[in-house]
Amino acid sequence: MYMNRYEIDEPVLYVKQIELRRKDIPSFNHYPFSLDAVRSLDQLKFRKPVTFFVGENGTGKSTLLEAIAIACGFNPEGGSMNFNFETAATHSELHDYLRVGRGFIRPKDGFFLRAESYYNVASEIDRLDREGGGPPLVLSYGGKSLHEQSHGESFFSTFLHRFRGFGLYMMDEPEAALSPLRQMSLLVRMHELVQEQSQLIIATHSPILMSYPNAEIYLLDGEGARKVEIEETDHFSITKSFIQDRERMLRQLLGSEDEK
Repeated sequence: MYMNRYEIDEPVLYVKQIELRRKDIPSFNHYPFSLDAVRSLDQLKFRKPVTFFVGENGTGKSTLLEAIAIACGFNPEGGSMNFNFETAATHSELHDYLRVGRGFIRPKDGFFLRAESYYNVASEIDRLDREGGGPPLVLSYGGKSLHEQSHGESFFSTFLHRFRGFGLYMMDEPEAALSPLRQMSLLVRMHELVQEQSQLIIATHSPILMSYPNAEIYLLDGEGARKVEIEETDHFSITKSFIQDRERMLRQLLGSEDEK
């Protein structure tokens, strides 16, 4: 298949697996252990440079990604491993029950990007730069305050300038601020990072991002986490059906004059 052209012979994996310490969990009847993504979780292996967590809202993909990020040393609200600010302690305790299997090589860079708390990361960067004491952090994000850019521009500045390669990058719904064209540009940036021995773990709803060649896609639902192909996801099939027969889909969703 054409995808083989994008295969990396020996991908560098900084995170090789996670394991849920099920015996230590007090109850699976309470959040976050009652989530679909957690309740049936035992062990999850990472075998590709790019891994996607997909599923409906509420299945727990963002919660699981957050827990993995915290267990790997990232700040719960996002940023690099050097960030330790806290705006609100909203993260779950799931990370306390995860065991991370790491690769032999340590990443030289890393970043946890969360769409919902990215404003807080941008504010922290501005605060640290006001305090001084070193080269301005904003230089690593394109040289312009993230608050002085549109939401989408600030996201893409981070992907383009702050993600340096040879790193572990975790992203929670990065498509939230990106147009379809920018999502395709992110695919290009992802590929550059993979070529630079990076590993990316991404929670997403975007079929555009999921199309990255040779990525592993884990669908999180009532059956737990299972590997699927992009064509097996509702994200792909529903989007495809809507685009191919928009009028019929709209009639089904909204009704039509002929049906009254």
